Amino acid sequence: MQLPDEAIEFDYSGVLLPHAEAWTPLAELQSKHYLRPERVEAVKQQLMSVRQQVASERTMVSPPSKMLPLDSAFIDLPGKLMEQYRQKGKSSELGQIIQAAEKLKGEVDRVVVLGIGGSYLGAKALFDSLCHTYHNELPAKMRLNKPRIYFEGNNVDNDALQDLLDLLENLCVEPTMRQERWGAVVISKSGGTIETATAYRVVRQELIRYYGHSPEELRKRLVPITGPSGKLRELSRADGFKDEEILKIPDGVGGRFSVFSAVGLLPAAVVGIDVPALLLGASTMTQRFLSEPFDRNPVLQYAAINHLMATELGKSTRVLAVWSKKLEALGLWYDQLLAESLGKQGQGPTPFTVVQTRDLHSRGQQHQEGARDKLINNLVVKSTKHAPIPIGMSDRNEDDLNQFSRKTMPDVLNAAFRGTNQAYAESARPTTDLTLPTLSEHSMGQLMQMLMLATVVEGRLMDVNPYGQPGVEAYKKNMTAILKAESAKGQP
Repeated sequence: MQLPDEAIEFDYSGVLLPHAEAWTPLAELQSKHYLRPERVEAVKQQLMSVRQQVASERTMVSPPSKMLPLDSAFIDLPGKLMEQYRQKGKSSELGQIIQAAEKLKGEVDRVVVLGIGGSYLGAKALFDSLCHTYHNELPAKMRLNKPRIYFEGNNVDNDALQDLLDLLENLCVEPTMRQERWGAVVISKSGGTIETATAYRVVRQELIRYYGHSPEELRKRLVPITGPSGKLRELSRADGFKDEEILKIPDGVGGRFSVFSAVGLLPAAVVGIDVPALLLGASTMTQRFLSEPFDRNPVLQYAAINHLMATELGKSTRVLAVWSKKLEALGLWYDQLLAESLGKQGQGPTPFTVVQTRDLHSRGQQHQEGARDKLINNLVVKSTKHAPIPIGMSDRNEDDLNQFSRKTMPDVLNAAFRGTNQAYAESARPTTDLTLPTLSEHSMGQLMQMLMLATVVEGRLMDVNPYGQPGVEAYKKNMTAILKAESAKGQP
């Protein structure tokens, strides 16, 4: 178990009904919008049963049809990858991922990651949170020769794709020079997701145009990540890839739960993120979930509080307020995780992410005085990566900031955080605080595993299968049918 100061913490005191000595308008509002502590106590026994159920699902060989799909393999995946790596080294699955990343890093200075939904959101969250904010703009020396990275294939946006192609065409003109070479990672479990498949066809043609028709040249600069069968695997085989050169998405791991497979780890390793530390953090959180009591178990706490606030107090809009710009992509990853997992059978919270303090100047008014259908989960980073930047003294004080000259940017952010929570409390707007010690691989591993586990626990509390996304399939089916019909008619 990690040391206490390395652990993420969840404080839900901001949603509990305080004891009121006398009636006040605020006490009246609190009685309607805050949880009574006894309700949290009452759900603890149910949580223990759900935890046992989730733990038992990890080892089910033939689950009953009513439980399908059952994509619970993500729970033990970080620990298994680490154990195999310790035993087998380079020949292990993690060893192969790291080797593929090193090979690609040695070949190219720019990498295009193609994927949609869970096939890119986790990798983007890791890149944004753990790499330099302006990584792609830095000279190679400051990046330690780690490639620039771009995410595409997550939309069907003609102009955005063309802008990327223009960038590559104008900055990559001499394929014999590493600093002007580029490559791609294509991620799709089935290979049939049309947004990624169409982008890959275009990007693959560009790779061939730039490097020539040699299959060997293509394989040097391209890494496919896919399931054990499907269109992408067949296409990769046709391009000469051996099965061992095609990284796999494990069976029993759904797309939005795949960040600790090659889906998230390969792009992370390409840009120099310490993937063993990520996995250690995730594995530590799994052990904490399985063994710790409620009072020391952020998975159970987070699932219980959010579930009770939604089902008993009508807080169906779930706001993740991230107090760092570098966590916005993490919020978007969580939006998909929550929406696809719990938005079923007419149920489920509506998630969205805000970045503070930026969005206090847009959504802040609505959260402070708008509809009372929201729970705000603050995500806070305790320590900055860089030394605090002071406000400092100035010979011009028209801005009246000399009075704060000894304060730093983190001081200002902390004051904004405390002031915002105080304002919410003064109008009976419930909040929780999820605190990371710092933005590191270990803490991000903990956080992402915690949110995935809490989502599964909440689904079981709701009696909703947290795996699968049947609603997403409807638009895919219709889109394909429309394209086929128009193609048959000869329409452009």
